[in-house]
Amino acid sequence: MDIAKAAIENRTLTYVTTLLVVVGGVIAFLNLGRLEDPEFTIKRALVVTQYPGATAHEVEAEVSDPIEEAVQAMGKVKEIKSRSSRGRSTLEVEMKSDVIGDAVTQAFDDLRDKVNDAQGRLPPGAGPSVVEDDFGDVYGIFMAITGEGYSKQELKDHAEALKRELVQVQGVAKVRLFADRQETIYVEPNRDRLSNLGISVDRIAGRLRTQNIVVDAGRVRVGDSHISVRPSGATASLDDLRSILIASQGGRQIFLEDIATVRRGYAAPPRALMRYDGEPAIGLGVSTVDGGNVVTMGRAVKARLDELKADRPVGIEYNYINFQAEDVSEAVSGFVWNLVTAIAIVIVVLLLAMGWRSGLLMGFVLAVTVLGTFILMYATDVVLQRISLGALIIALGMLVDNAVVIVDGILTRLKEGRERVEAASEIVEQTKWPLFGATAVAILGFAAIGTSSDSSGEFLGSLFLVILYSLSLSWVLSVTLAPLLGVDFLKKPDPDEAVESAHDGPVYTVYRRLLQGAINYRWVTVAVITVLMGLSIWGSGFVKQSFFPDSTRPQFLVDVWMPQGTHIRDTEDAVKEAEQYVQGLDAVTHVSSVVGQGALRFVLPYSPERPNSSYAQLIVDVDDWRTISSLKDSVDARLSAMLPRANVYAFPFVFGPGGGTGRIQARISGPNPDSLRAIAQRVEGIFRAHDNTKAVRNDWRNRVEVTRPQVAEDAASALGVTRPDVARAVQRTFEGTRMGVYRRGEDLLPIMMRAPSEERARASNMKNAQVWSPVAGAYVPIRQVVSGFETGFEDGIVWRYKRAPTVSVYADPISGTATSVFQQVRPTVEKLSLPRGYDIEWGGQYENSNEANASLFSAVPIFFVLMVLITVALFNALRQPLIIWLTVPLALIGVVAGLLATGAAFGFTALLGFLSLSGLLIKNAVVVIDEIEIWKQDESLYQAIVGASVVRLRPVMMASITTALGMIPLFTDAFFVAMAVTITSGLLFATVLTMIVVPVLYAILFGVERLPYSER
Repeated sequence: MDIAKAAIENRTLTYVTTLLVVVGGVIAFLNLGRLEDPEFTIKRALVVTQYPGATAHEVEAEVSDPIEEAVQAMGKVKEIKSRSSRGRSTLEVEMKSDVIGDAVTQAFDDLRDKVNDAQGRLPPGAGPSVVEDDFGDVYGIFMAITGEGYSKQELKDHAEALKRELVQVQGVAKVRLFADRQETIYVEPNRDRLSNLGISVDRIAGRLRTQNIVVDAGRVRVGDSHISVRPSGATASLDDLRSILIASQGGRQIFLEDIATVRRGYAAPPRALMRYDGEPAIGLGVSTVDGGNVVTMGRAVKARLDELKADRPVGIEYNYINFQAEDVSEAVSGFVWNLVTAIAIVIVVLLLAMGWRSGLLMGFVLAVTVLGTFILMYATDVVLQRISLGALIIALGMLVDNAVVIVDGILTRLKEGRERVEAASEIVEQTKWPLFGATAVAILGFAAIGTSSDSSGEFLGSLFLVILYSLSLSWVLSVTLAPLLGVDFLKKPDPDEAVESAHDGPVYTVYRRLLQGAINYRWVTVAVITVLMGLSIWGSGFVKQSFFPDSTRPQFLVDVWMPQGTHIRDTEDAVKEAEQYVQGLDAVTHVSSVVGQGALRFVLPYSPERPNSSYAQLIVDVDDWRTISSLKDSVDARLSAMLPRANVYAFPFVFGPGGGTGRIQARISGPNPDSLRAIAQRVEGIFRAHDNTKAVRNDWRNRVEVTRPQVAEDAASALGVTRPDVARAVQRTFEGTRMGVYRRGEDLLPIMMRAPSEERARASNMKNAQVWSPVAGAYVPIRQVVSGFETGFEDGIVWRYKRAPTVSVYADPISGTATSVFQQVRPTVEKLSLPRGYDIEWGGQYENSNEANASLFSAVPIFFVLMVLITVALFNALRQPLIIWLTVPLALIGVVAGLLATGAAFGFTALLGFLSLSGLLIKNAVVVIDEIEIWKQDESLYQAIVGASVVRLRPVMMASITTALGMIPLFTDAFFVAMAVTITSGLLFATVLTMIVVPVLYAILFGVERLPYSER
């Protein structure tokens, strides 16, 4: 079928279809979803199990291990990590990379089933286990609610009211509060009064537990009515609670307020605290429904907040730590501007190189291709974000490649005196299948990332889809719309003038002579290329390595780790000092802090730290992301000096998965905790000895102090006191014991019983903690039933990896990339002599990069075979495809030179760019060899090689130059710069070499004789 002739003869249909694509593309663009960065699924769930009173090792053996064993039976689990601490087990269960879409939800359901099955194997007092599968939820709106002069409860009441309003907004999935203190009712008995009256704490507890229980008294029939029965007596106020009657040993009824102080307070110690610019705050996070538009949701929330502004109490402020809708709008506007700039650059190049008619024609085809791509993106839910728009910029040069070949062919034939339709039809029929094959090969060059199932592949998956859509459309339009526009708008030149000047300009003349020399001295040419390849391979050892680059987000994080076991209030005091210093730095606009755990996940790459009273984090806003590098170095140095007991390290956000701290990570596994700590100390010593490392630490942290009352069995037995009685007495004295609930409106406030403040002010008062003796019928101090108090140290945290106790040692680079530091410390660590049963494996950025690369390369062989088959099918021969594939490695010369010249690191995006180069270079080589095959039917083989190469010089160079210049906007994008350098430098170098090497290899493989000197 003559596609071009059909499009020309049905020009009305062709133009109407084009108009529909233009209009549809504009509409699709306006309605496409928008994100700053693409989403990726966090295929991780937490299994949390409480085991009050147990040590970390008891939790490990009795809770973590049986749950791990049950979960391990799941075929979908990639890895299991567990964190056992005093009284708490937390398993992190990650699913395999091939578990995608709805299968992730099903996998989490299966996880619940396995965890439920394991409950029967847990010890008494442990559980029930809770599976948290919302660990990966992102709260795109995260604000700190502050109010100078307002109490904690007033702030919380306002936050709760705001939560009820926002959860009803269209597009909102969840609204969650953070660091909201639990209001608590404290009952603090007077031990002397209790002893005198013979009232036990258990009697008070029993009364409190039953006071506010909702019980069903049933209904009674009265006439024709069925009336509910509800006994009175529930407490409606604190005064009601204080007036509860407690029976003494003698039968006397005593008001609770006569034997105990009843007051309202807050849960102590708090689990999490938050501050914003030095003021106490409550965090509020809002997440978007699955598949929702974060920009639309953000605008709706903002509108609702504006409506509620009149009802907001004076002095209460909403301070945004993250407002994703605004970030997305600003980012997408920047990406679109880059796209428009790149399109303009490409069109200007076309206008200068091919004349204004040809340039405008191809520019129009390019615009239609881009708009058509928007339609396909809309149809397949590919949103506008950094990767999808970056893919369009990357593809621009390739998009005009097909049209350049067609238009250049039409111009050549018009200059030879052909008729317009004949010229268009002939060039399309001649090149449509070679261009189709070359386009398919170019698409396959990006296909590996489209089939990669890990988080990196998911993050970059839209790159392949956009390339697929745009390049496919470019081929369709180049064989339909481009020839029609050429027939209707290209000017037919004077044939006599044209024939003389078709390919006889100075550029063509220089190229022809250079090519003839290279063919005549072919082995010298091969030797030169071989030397260049050798130098590039040698030079590649000096290229910096990385995974994903640091983000341009104008925020950075500062982790503060006090010694393990530090009280949360002491950690807060340390953070207050840190806040004051950081707030005073130039370029810092706001400082938020969280204490006791990480914040809500407000951006996808952020991984919140699990609860730990010794942990705090600063979230620092700056006015320009470029200042972060110097600021974090200053913060590291100053805060480390200010807080000598703390481990402090600042770090930026990272594009994509695999961010955070601990980019260099060694995992040491083995059975004995003491041996693990000893090996970890040796590894830490190696890390610290390197002059470019900071934040060296291990995840077991320091051992924590523990006090052990030694129960005197004889004395305790004589008084009827058991070991649990002693434990409960100590807990009740200092932290308090939950005795019931108090109803305040819709809220259920816990009722806690604890000793008065003077009795729990010092640890030395532990010996005076009162325990009830049923034999004596009175309280006795526990010093009467314990022989003494021993102080020791124990592991506060025990991590396991793959069901073995594992200590992870972390470090981060002070400057440069983690890979360079890792490569230097790795040999020394691996030379360590380890006891039998212990081993070291590497995690961190090394592991993340290897997993991403393995997932990427797992599909490469398939697409490589397809690319080879296409090139073989195009020529139905072997020598031509061999020539084509021998040119692919030439890209390495330009890539290494470009990366070394710019200082860019070869990371995952650069690797993807390098793989995609193969498709681009093959496409160029196919175009040249196809032309040679046509020429040799009428010319000698030597003349065919030279003549065809000269004819294809402009299309090939134009495609490469437009691709390279179209990359200019990406050189300012921190995420794409390495890929842009890789593609630009690799393509330009390789294209120049290809236009020499392809003809030379063709001459070698086909045995072309050297041209006699007289004929040159």
